[in-house]
Amino acid sequence: MKAITAKDAKNRFGELMDTVQREPVSIEKHGRPVAVVLSEVAYEKMKLEHLRAMLAVGEAQLDRGEGIDGKEFFEELRQGKYD
Repeated sequence: MKAITAKDAKNRFGELMDTVQREPVSIEKHGRPVAVVLSEVAYEKMKLEHLRAMLAVGEAQLDRGEGIDGKEFFEELRQGKYD
């Protein structure tokens, strides 16, 4: 992953936008990474992979008989427990 300074990200924003279409970019401040910028396509793929992983966990729990009531699940989901 390419890394750039926060100052360079600000001053070369257009170039940053082009670069993230090819690969994520780490933004550093005072030599320490503080953010990662990635394309919309990469972000959507990451979200889908996370959802698939969460579904796999849920399926495994159901296979072990650890299911919960649907109302309880949706209340926990609404509260952000599974984010």
